[in-house]
Amino acid sequence: MKTQKLVVFLVACFVASGLHAAPLYTITDLSALGFDAGFGEGGALGMNASGQAAGYAFKGSNYHAVSYTSSTLTDLGTLGGTHSVANGINSSGQVVGWAYTASSETRAFLSSNGVMSNLGTLGGFASEATAINASGQVVGYSYGSQTLAHAFLYDAGTMTDLGTLGGFVSVAYGINDSGQVVGRSSPIGNSIYHAFSYSAGVMTDLGTLGGTNSVANGINASGQIVGASQIAGNSVYHAVRYSGGTMTDLGTLGGNSYAKAINNGGHIVGYSEVSGSVARAFLYKDGVMKDLITLIDPLSGWTHLREAQSINDSGQIVGRGDIGGHQHAFLLTPVPEPSTAVLAVGGLMMLVGLAMRRSKLQ
Repeated sequence: MKTQKLVVFLVACFVASGLHAAPLYTITDLSALGFDAGFGEGGALGMNASGQAAGYAFKGSNYHAVSYTSSTLTDLGTLGGTHSVANGINSSGQVVGWAYTASSETRAFLSSNGVMSNLGTLGGFASEATAINASGQVVGYSYGSQTLAHAFLYDAGTMTDLGTLGGFVSVAYGINDSGQVVGRSSPIGNSIYHAFSYSAGVMTDLGTLGGTNSVANGINASGQIVGASQIAGNSVYHAVRYSGGTMTDLGTLGGNSYAKAINNGGHIVGYSEVSGSVARAFLYKDGVMKDLITLIDPLSGWTHLREAQSINDSGQIVGRGDIGGHQHAFLLTPVPEPSTAVLAVGGLMMLVGLAMRRSKLQ
């Protein structure tokens, strides 16, 4: 009887101690991959299905677009100027973003097989590419002859103006493999903006949560869209998901929140203020928004995960955070669940075994 009571007590203690306290993600310092080449601080802004990431890294006072693997940082260069930033990467490793030319003009670029190409503009002085899908379609925004930005779709060498919701300005931020585009556009004038989706030549206003402004940042294969909207009163932005004609408030960790990307499993990442202007990277899964810093090893050395920018279907997440007093690009990789289960069962069996041995010695 004593043995049975002891076993029950130990099992209860084991469960109460928290089987889920173990880190749910390992974290990789992607910026450290460039230390030998003189690169320092940086951030990751996009990722593909195989875990390749794209972003930027500082080298002295200049920053360059880079691509990251788990073991290599590659400098993608510029279009002849000083700076460049990569915003997205597709399954083929093609990267898009913006770069300065030799005359300090900003141009959207496509980097493929080590060659950075200038995608031009809609007739104006600047452009930026924000995302690329598996077939190589690129979206972003460009200034036209009227010095106002319009969303564009670049496909097979042609940049097409996607228009607006009726106002003067539009910007595209995401595209899925079906060619559906999302972003923000002014419905009237250029002082307010609404999230939009664009498909088959039609731009649709997705509305707001009751406030004035909203934006769409990402879209998955099934057409689920994420972004942010002001709530009634315009006091704060909340991260949102738009699906089936309904915009859902995802809440916050304390202040403004913004959803940046959604994978095909419906898992969402972004960032939210927790107090004042302090931002924390979050994962929204199963109806709960979690601060990502709480899901990694507290002894990892990372003190702050500022932004989560992209998530793939394997659950890997990239973004920007603080380690050693510097801002670095990070990659989070889920800890396989079977390993956690095996450890839990093994630990429980060990406790039971110790209880049985103690009983025999009495």
